[in-house]
Amino acid sequence: MDISEKIKIIILAGGKGKRMQTEMPKVLAPLKGKPMISHLLESIEKTNLFKKIGIIVGYKKEEVIKELGDKYEYITQEEQLGTGHAVMCAKDYIGDTENVLVLYGDSPFINTKTIENIVNKHIENQNKITMATVLLPDFNDWRSFFYSNFSRIIRDENGKIVKSVEFKDANEDEKKILEVNPCYFCFNSKWMFEKLQTLKNDNAQKEYYLTDLVKIAMKDGEKIESININPHEALAANSKEELEILENFKYS
Repeated sequence: MDISEKIKIIILAGGKGKRMQTEMPKVLAPLKGKPMISHLLESIEKTNLFKKIGIIVGYKKEEVIKELGDKYEYITQEEQLGTGHAVMCAKDYIGDTENVLVLYGDSPFINTKTIENIVNKHIENQNKITMATVLLPDFNDWRSFFYSNFSRIIRDENGKIVKSVEFKDANEDEKKILEVNPCYFCFNSKWMFEKLQTLKNDNAQKEYYLTDLVKIAMKDGEKIESININPHEALAANSKEELEILENFKYS
C-alpha cells in the first residue's frame, strides 16, 4: 500500500504572533539558526509519506513563501478566525484524499518517528481521529509553558478521550489535569469537513477551534485513538520568552 496516496498534510502557518512583538510572521522567527517552521518541515520530509506539503499562510504570506520557496503548496487564509477555519481553507487542496494530517508551523520539535506513528496508526485502524497527547509529571520549570498554552485531555472512567478543553474555557479542576493536547491530529477528511461546518465560535476567543472535533467525535461514538509523545515534541513558541525556552532546550 502506498500511504502517500491515502493522506495529505497541512501546516498551519498563517498567524501574526502578536506576543512575539515583531512584525515578522511567527513561523519565520529564528530558532537554532533557521526559521522555526524549517525544523518541522525537515522532520516531515524525512518521512517520505507525503507527495506534497500544504502550508496555510495568511499574515505577510509573501514573506513566508519567499523564505520557504516554491516546493510547497500554499493555501491562503484571508482572515485568522481560528484553527478550524484555517483547515476549512484547505478543502480544495485536500480534495478527495481520504485522510489529512494537521500540524503547526510554530511547533518545531515533533520528530519524524512520531509523525509516522500517528499516520500509520490512523490509516491501519481506520480512525476518524488519531491524535497525539502529552502526559506531564507536573507544570514546573520549563513545563510551566504547557499550563496556560495547552488544552486539557478529558477521559472517562474507561480511559477513553471524551473531549479536549481549551485552557481559557477550562474550570479550575480541568486546569489541574496533566494530560495536554498538542493538537497534532490525523483526520478522516470527509468526516472532518462535514463536522467543521457545524463548529460554533461561542468561546472565550470567538474562534472556530479544531479541537472541538474531538468532542463531536466522542459524542457521535466515532473511533478516536491517541499516541503519547515526549513533552519536548509539543513545545511551541508564542512569545519571545517561549522562543528562548526552545532556543536553550537540548533535544535529540
